[in-house]
Amino acid sequence: MRVLFAGLSEKSHLYSMVPLAWALTAAGHDVRMANAPALTDIVTGTGLVAAPVGRDHELHQAMKLAPESQDQDVANWSRLGPEEVDWPALRGRYEISVPYGFALYNEPVIEEMTALAKSWRPHLVIRDPLCYAGALAARACDAVHVRLLWCADVYGRARQTYLDLMRQAPPEERVDPLADWLDERGAPFGVSCDEELINGQYTLDTLPPSLRPPTTLPSLSMRYVPYNGDAVWWQWLREAPERPRVCLTLGTSNTEAYGGDYVSVPDILGALAGLDIEVVAALLPQQRAALADTADLPANVRAVDGVALHTLLPSCSAVIHHGGWGTYATALINAVPQLALSTNVADQEWRGRSLERAGAGIYAHHSEVTTDLVLRHTRQILDDPGFASAAQRLRDESAAMPSPRDMVATLEQLVAER
Repeated sequence: MRVLFAGLSEKSHLYSMVPLAWALTAAGHDVRMANAPALTDIVTGTGLVAAPVGRDHELHQAMKLAPESQDQDVANWSRLGPEEVDWPALRGRYEISVPYGFALYNEPVIEEMTALAKSWRPHLVIRDPLCYAGALAARACDAVHVRLLWCADVYGRARQTYLDLMRQAPPEERVDPLADWLDERGAPFGVSCDEELINGQYTLDTLPPSLRPPTTLPSLSMRYVPYNGDAVWWQWLREAPERPRVCLTLGTSNTEAYGGDYVSVPDILGALAGLDIEVVAALLPQQRAALADTADLPANVRAVDGVALHTLLPSCSAVIHHGGWGTYATALINAVPQLALSTNVADQEWRGRSLERAGAGIYAHHSEVTTDLVLRHTRQILDDPGFASAAQRLRDESAAMPSPRDMVATLEQLVAER
């Protein structure tokens, strides 16, 4: 079976595809990772086969110029139901997001990704939920078409709400920027837009079912397996901590895409200095260097870089983070209660609020963050055993889901039945 993974040109999104790509490879299938040229070395570094297509997007330059864009209403896809968003607001979100988000990511790779699919003829295309180039490629070569989520499926849910609200809107207001764009871009390949093209024939969801938005889309559950790139299990990680260990990490996306973080590492470390805990600040090299230049580390802090979270979080009693998917999901499968200090971009508010509702964490928008808030919520998570119990329930729910290896047989069957 030939399998084409169609990725969005973001390292963190690629990493969410690696475990399933390797499971298919290990099962003897022919796997190619199609992405923009900038990710070629990262793909080959995973041991998978890169298939660079098109050219690199320039979205990160715009992000660095406008880091506040993460908190604009049009970037927040967490307000999903008809009771949470009205027609003008959701229509406006699509009118901005299609030309200035989805198109900027996809336009540079659509032509070559579709040409690759038509020449190589994959049986199965597995795509990032925002890689609409992969959707066009799948339809153009008549492959089985699966979305692999790195998020709560806010995009699928928002689409359902959009169609419902559009049917209720006055006829003169019924516009569909996403469908119109895909119709235009698919026309040279004989492809027209429909809801299956937008949402895939199936959706692979790695969130525990209790944390998912409601959906009517055909969905398959698959356990999240972390991939963090190069990983070393350091000696100090093999020893049980003498005090409760709390991880502080702000991920990579804000620094790499937006040019900086939204909360202060020194301020958070200072807030936790008086607690009888061990704080591990898991940072990027540049974050660690900046910390060394600006502050003396409190006595209870270990600042490290190059530590893979799936080697660190199993020893932690809590994690404080920026709301990113990889950190959130790795904490989930390791039963670690979470304090998310996040922007509202994409699905981050949804995931933070759903974690709160489950009792396994606390969500705060970064604009609300003070040293007192961090100290209060960290104490709350560590002192109330209910957070750990809820986190363990979510871990058990995740563990009951099929692994990527188990999912291979299901995908083989979908292709065989086509």
